[in-house]
Amino acid sequence: MEILLIGATATMAALILSAWLMTFAKWYPIPGIDGTFDFATMIRAHVDYALMAVFNLGFYGVATGGGFDLPVIACWCVAIGGFTNPTIFVIAALDMEFWDKTFWKLFSALSFIITTVGFVWIGYTLVQQFMSA
Repeated sequence: MEILLIGATATMAALILSAWLMTFAKWYPIPGIDGTFDFATMIRAHVDYALMAVFNLGFYGVATGGGFDLPVIACWCVAIGGFTNPTIFVIAALDMEFWDKTFWKLFSALSFIITTVGFVWIGYTLVQQFMSA
């Protein structure tokens, strides 16, 4: 279950890094980013990192506060998907042809599947715990 704390820490670090990247990209010309950087998509990534950090911490807090364990594989799915989903937006913000590339379509689908499995499994576990209380 502690993987949720690692996942939260990773997404919080990415959250701060994306904020600095957007700030510096506005202040200074950055080769490779200047003129080809999609701020709207990067903001989506930034918000998504924040939400995923909150979900990781929330799931961990509910389980530890409730005195029960969450399924380890489900926790791994949330931690991995919680980082890869927003990262998809970061890559898309830097690559204007991102959505047309087969590799990224497959990567995105796999990331969404992993995230969905984790969230549904943890949601199911939470409902089970509270229905049996």
